[in-house]
Amino acid sequence: MTFSNYNFLQLESETQSPGVTTAFLEYRGNAPQYFESAVGLYLESGVKLPSFTLAYHTYGTLNTAGDNVVWIVHALTANSDPQEWWPEMVGPGKYIDPAEHFIICANALGSSYGSTSPISINPQTGEKYYHQFPLVTQRDQVAAFDQLRLHLGIKKVKLLVGASLGGQQCLEWSILRPHVFEQQLLIATNAVHSPWGIAFNEAQRMAIFADPSFDLPYDDGGKNGLAAARAMAMISYRTYQGYGVTQAHPTNEIIEDHRASTYQRYQGHKLVKRFNAHAYVSLSRAMDSHNVGRRRGPIPDILDSITTQTHIIGIDTDILFPLSEQAFMYNHINRSKFHTITSRFGHDGFLTEGPLVGRIVEMILK
Repeated sequence: MTFSNYNFLQLESETQSPGVTTAFLEYRGNAPQYFESAVGLYLESGVKLPSFTLAYHTYGTLNTAGDNVVWIVHALTANSDPQEWWPEMVGPGKYIDPAEHFIICANALGSSYGSTSPISINPQTGEKYYHQFPLVTQRDQVAAFDQLRLHLGIKKVKLLVGASLGGQQCLEWSILRPHVFEQQLLIATNAVHSPWGIAFNEAQRMAIFADPSFDLPYDDGGKNGLAAARAMAMISYRTYQGYGVTQAHPTNEIIEDHRASTYQRYQGHKLVKRFNAHAYVSLSRAMDSHNVGRRRGPIPDILDSITTQTHIIGIDTDILFPLSEQAFMYNHINRSKFHTITSRFGHDGFLTEGPLVGRIVEMILK
């Protein structure tokens, strides 16, 4: 990559792995950047990725004290540009403002937005991974993020924030590197992915696997299955009440082509245009792997060991990550605060209820 658009500020780095270097701390523009790890990553599954790439965005400038970093971790099918998918929250004049904060968001391994994924070239074979892409767990994801953090020379993060899959990764990261994060905000997430959530994910994967094209070595293989998977997911993201408000017909005369039907098809095809079935399988399996107690001990004890000041947001109508899961974290993380927001849009409330989430973010940052 070229560095013509960057200013460099070298900081004394913490102990780094070979091949990991300190890099730019100011970015001018809104294009993704790419971190290339030459040392690779040993995965929990026992497989090693010999090398990997993370696509990421930065906004703003690291201040002299290095204490204005806000690191955002995206949800399942989002990318590394939070100004695109969280526009009420991130951007000039918004709650997380690049005029005040150095904002970082990295695209997770397995995603199809520029990071190493099933549609990337396997350097050991010279061909795309596709079905040979290894299982990447949430713990593996944050180990990759941590390499990027060292590459950027970031020693402290003022606020780590993520929702859903991203919130799971935040929690894992605060356990992995407790000295790095001053505060974290966990939104609509949990300490271990539930059998309910895993069942939703498996049903979606079954839809993808049932598409014969998924077995073929093509980037768009399984696209019809992906559309069906997304339609299933929307039901878990929203609520009975929300569909009743937004998808009900104004008359009683409809016998086919119901608004709810066309909405499901629209959401499915909309995702197909921007995402990939192989990536969907990879990231949903990463979500299923989430369990902070694995090879560590009882989950309450692990949560009790967290030293980062933790803020937790639950959504009262969320059926995928119900309030009981956030209450469980709150009850076992000593330095924690619990906020509940009301929304008719269920799990998607973290995206649709910008002002409600934003006021909590503003309180934390100030």
